[in-house]
Amino acid sequence: MKMPKKVKRYCPYCKKHTIHTVEKAKKGRPSELTWGQRQFRRVTAGYGGFPRPLPDRSKPVKKIDLRFKCTECGKMHTKANGCFRSGRFEFIEK
Repeated sequence: MKMPKKVKRYCPYCKKHTIHTVEKAKKGRPSELTWGQRQFRRVTAGYGGFPRPLPDRSKPVKKIDLRFKCTECGKMHTKANGCFRSGRFEFIEK
């Protein structure tokens, strides 16, 4: 799927339509202090091995999460209906 880098969208902060720059959301660094991560570190410590079955295959298409940044106020927001699946995704200059 091809998408332009700049689109005109509604900004909920400015409360009007403005030009937005589009970027893909990147995965954040996981926190080591969450309960799940502490549990995972405790279970995998030592000679126990991996605590759950390894995934045998991944899905052929990944979900793409887009962030829209308003050029006027500089605030970021996401799409109302969330992310979508696409096999190939690229930005084009329009």
